[in-house]
Amino acid sequence: MDVITVAHAIQQAVAPVFLLTGVGAILGVLSSRLGRVIDRFRNLECMSEPHLEEMEILAKRARWIHWAISLCTICALFVCIVIAALFIGSELNRDPSGTVAFFFVAAMLALTFALLCFLREISLATGIIRLR
Repeated sequence: MDVITVAHAIQQAVAPVFLLTGVGAILGVLSSRLGRVIDRFRNLECMSEPHLEEMEILAKRARWIHWAISLCTICALFVCIVIAALFIGSELNRDPSGTVAFFFVAAMLALTFALLCFLREISLATGIIRLR
């Protein structure tokens, strides 16, 4: 394999790498939100008077964040497969377009559903303001 072939494979992998960076940033936000939900839940558990309604909403939020994190992680894994397929196809001198297309579409669907889960969690979080 020559340098030009490797350079071409790297050029093709640049866009998925940027996508991977964006998904990583979203995962950071989601992890932070999950930590805050867990901390608040623990604080409510320690109170002498239980706040069951708020704890129930926090549990729902945690579930939605869990799904969003899982789907973002699946998206990131699919993007990694896309990048690997580009390099493997280049190395084996084969056309990976079918594999790349399938996993890229799967990654976009996973990211779409992750963002919808995140949107639902945000809705629950802002709904609790009205509760108080």
